[in-house]
Amino acid sequence: MVQTEISDFFEEASRLLLECSKKDCLLLKEIARKIISCFEDGGKLLVFGNGGSASQAQHFAAELVNKLSVYRQALPAIALTTDSSILTSVGNDLDFSDIFSRQIEALGCAGDVAWGLSTSGNSSNVIKAIDTAKQAGLLTICFTGKAGNELVKHADICLTVASQNTARIQEVHLCAGHTVCELVEAHFIPEKS
Repeated sequence: MVQTEISDFFEEASRLLLECSKKDCLLLKEIARKIISCFEDGGKLLVFGNGGSASQAQHFAAELVNKLSVYRQALPAIALTTDSSILTSVGNDLDFSDIFSRQIEALGCAGDVAWGLSTSGNSSNVIKAIDTAKQAGLLTICFTGKAGNELVKHADICLTVASQNTARIQEVHLCAGHTVCELVEAHFIPEKS
């Protein structure tokens, strides 16, 4: 029984990954182009999410600031999930739904990109941050779960995963995020002469 369950996990993950590669190939290219354009214009990327999505936000920011596979110029990406003093002071003094929007207010500039991750698509703090970013003139991108959730209605560009299983959604988000980071990185690798 355990072997069958494990095999089922892998089959479902593989199916969702392949679906994303077919359905969202052009979308991922567009997201990468928007982030490249932002960086070339002197802007920055602000990435955020809760729980596992918070760790993915940090992971994607690290891929861009440091490297995915090749050292090249460092790219300005900031995970809004890392400063425990800001997160806890905003959560305590205002509300947990403000922990990302308050940082967008402080750090976001017109022309920047805000990238929110939410497997449910209903995280109030991610939705509020996306709304704050749009009002400030940032391009908004989200990665979320099954279409029809609240976040899809708020972001400029949205990648959805046709599942309600948090782990499977996060696996697709990881692969899709790596794809975006790889496309961005490839653009900034100097050509050898």
